[in-house]
Parts: sequence; structure tokens; C-alpha cells
Amino acid sequence: MNSENKKFDLGERTQRFGEDIIVFVKEIKSSIINNPLINQLVRSGTSIGANYMEADGAESMKDFMHKIGICKKEAKETLHWLRMIAKANETKREECRKLWKEAHELVLIFSAITKKKPNKTFDI
Repeated sequence: MNSENKKFDLGERTQRFGEDIIVFVKEIKSSIINNPLINQLVRSGTSIGANYMEADGAESMKDFMHKIGICKKEAKETLHWLRMIAKANETKREECRKLWKEAHELVLIFSAITKKKPNKTFDI
């Protein structure tokens, strides 16, 4: 299947991002500075996908929008922790930059969703 035919799957994208965060932090040396930064990054970076899964299964539009808002918040928090890790680990800056770019794109996507207020129907 070529890229033109691939379905855009935000669930897969957010889960893959969480996996990329996990792989990345495994390469960071444990230290008194790095350990809390790693913990926070793993929490925020992996929760984006979990909250998106909750949004996808939302029971109402209000619930959906709330969960998408949490996705946006967690993605923005991830930007912060990536910046802190880059500062604490200069040899990891380029990897942080790549992850930061993806987190930033997720922020933009979730921002667009919250501004658009999608027409999602729910079965009750």
C-alpha cells in the first residue's frame, strides 16, 4: 500500500509516539537529574495515546472534547520535558528535537480538533 492510500490513524500515531518515548528514555543515563525528567516524560508522552483511546471511545461529544483537551495538554507537557532532557543531556539533543517535532505536531492536531468541534455521532 502506498502512502497515498494509507488511512490517517491518530490512535496508531499517538501509540507509536509513546513507544518512541520509551525507546528513547532507555538510552538515557540514570542520574539524580535525569531520573525525575525521564519519569515525567514517560508519563506525559505515553498518556497522549491512552487519552486518545479514551476520546475515541467517548460516550458524548462533551466527553470526547474533554479527552482531546487532555491529549493536547499532555502533548504540550511532553514538549517541556523534552526540552529539559535536551538541556541535561546535550548528546541527546538531536533525538529530543525529533521527538519534540512530533509532539508539536500532535499539539497542532489536537488544537485543530478542539477548535473545529467535529461532528461525531454517538450511539446511546
